[in-house]
Amino acid sequence: MTGRPRPFAYAGPPELHVGASDRTLGRRVRTPAELDGWLGELAPAERAEPVTYVIDLAGSLRPAPRRSEHVACAGGAAVLAAGEIGFARQADGRWAVCEVSNQSTGYCPDLDCWSAVATALDRAGLPRPDGFTHTCVFRRCPVCAQVNLVKDDDLTCAVCDSALPGEWNLDAGGR
Repeated sequence: MTGRPRPFAYAGPPELHVGASDRTLGRRVRTPAELDGWLGELAPAERAEPVTYVIDLAGSLRPAPRRSEHVACAGGAAVLAAGEIGFARQADGRWAVCEVSNQSTGYCPDLDCWSAVATALDRAGLPRPDGFTHTCVFRRCPVCAQVNLVKDDDLTCAVCDSALPGEWNLDAGGR
């Protein structure tokens, strides 16, 4: 992908979007020290599992506790990426990203959002993998408008058995 990463609008249940703009749960992380501070506020068990994250439109990482909705993490706004992210301490005591996905059924980001994730993590000085450690492929059914999580490359709607498009299409409306 070239140029600026594209934004992803919220595509999940409308009832979760209501009120999401009232408060942004995701904490902007721009440095290793800011991540260390945020992780220090979590219970040890929470630090041991992946957390919710978005990359906001300014290109910053915003993590939030794992059971947070992505739309609340983003304050209801569009995002450049969303998913789950896990951190582990390196031998030198610094945090590094050990796992990261685009698993967000609220934003359903396409795989090309990796460039925004990589850029945000690099800017924040956080060591990271070379790509998503777990990927999710989302498609909207052109017949029944159901959002599908594609499994095993089966481009068939789980609700109405219609063919799903080969390209990402969640910006095509249909809610």
